[in-house]
Amino acid sequence: MQELALIHCRQLVTLAGPAGPRTGPAMREVAAIPDGAMLVREGRIVAVGTTDEIGDRIGPDTRVLDATGQVVLPGFVDAHTHPVFGGNRVDEYALRARGATYAEIASAGGGIRSTVAKTRALTEAQLLEIANARARAFLSFGTTTIEAKSGYGLGHEEEFKILRVIRSIGEETPLRVHPTYLGAHAFPLEQTRESYIEDIVERTLPLIASEGLAKWCDIFVEQNYYTPDEARRILGRAKSLGLGIRMHVDQLHNGGGAALSAELGAKTADHLEQTPISSFDDLTAGGVMPVLLPGSVFCLGLSHYPDGRGMVDAGLPVVIATDFNPGSSPTVSMPFILALACTQLEMTPEEALCAATINAAWSLDAAGDVGSLEPGKLADFTLWDLDDWREIPYWAASVRPSAVYVGGTWVA
Repeated sequence: MQELALIHCRQLVTLAGPAGPRTGPAMREVAAIPDGAMLVREGRIVAVGTTDEIGDRIGPDTRVLDATGQVVLPGFVDAHTHPVFGGNRVDEYALRARGATYAEIASAGGGIRSTVAKTRALTEAQLLEIANARARAFLSFGTTTIEAKSGYGLGHEEEFKILRVIRSIGEETPLRVHPTYLGAHAFPLEQTRESYIEDIVERTLPLIASEGLAKWCDIFVEQNYYTPDEARRILGRAKSLGLGIRMHVDQLHNGGGAALSAELGAKTADHLEQTPISSFDDLTAGGVMPVLLPGSVFCLGLSHYPDGRGMVDAGLPVVIATDFNPGSSPTVSMPFILALACTQLEMTPEEALCAATINAAWSLDAAGDVGSLEPGKLADFTLWDLDDWREIPYWAASVRPSAVYVGGTWVA
């Protein structure tokens, strides 16, 4: 029986608390234990407390990890990423620096479609090699679980190729991966709008559901992309097949995304940069978790961030994520996202950490395993050579964990 004891943590930040997504004042309770300790057996946590409390349970064959001077946190849970794609969009980055807008670049043939072309040009093996390297990058910043979207294939076979790569990331790396089908990301050039939607509804979604290649279905509802009625058709079909619903809404324009996500029974509504305070009640009534992506606002050079402070104050269970993708948020760094949450979304460090761990885990229906350090959960944790865990956002993307453990095993 493999057993690990982690002792003398300067701060053991457990995020232990009530069952269910955290809201309001509960988002500020991180349950930090000074001189903390944790006992792990066969990859799962069996006890958490002070070093004195755990010390009596350490056996002669237990491997002991002395964390003196280290802050220990749960691994970050990144609930919105696009990790499988070919190439990059650095040329578009330079165009934006000269004043071009996201919409102008997309209308000129750039944006999502440019990444689709680069992704289609690569084999499955080539995409997997690139994606596995990105998985190691996520781990190096303390992220141990991600939600991973397809969406850069825009075709039946190409989307399946990406979903197989996503599955392989979870099999070949320590990163825990929750797959999402995002075929409705944009429209392919070689098909009409209607024929592509028909393919998604009648051909692709049934096969994805039957083969278990994705747990979730997502859609980009935005001007010049998918309409609310198209979302109703696609997500309604996905839901009837047993897939969970996630949605990109209100990123560039207020399209009533909050109300639409509530109407369709979405688990999450992601982006919400343009969502007004008057729509927060829709999210609450629909039980929709807001996933805020401040990295995409920052990287696009925009200034209209989602109202994180207002959502927390309204009692919503806020989640923050990287939105890692080649166009609008080329970052895998959750420490950077925590910094943006504090400085731009006006969230406290405690609220930001909650949003990046336990609330994110609830948004993936994974809180029984990850997101906090509690008995029975997987021993996914990170060590930081810091005096105080709040230095992670304070140092503004300048720190990484000194060690990362997944299932009680050192991985980075």
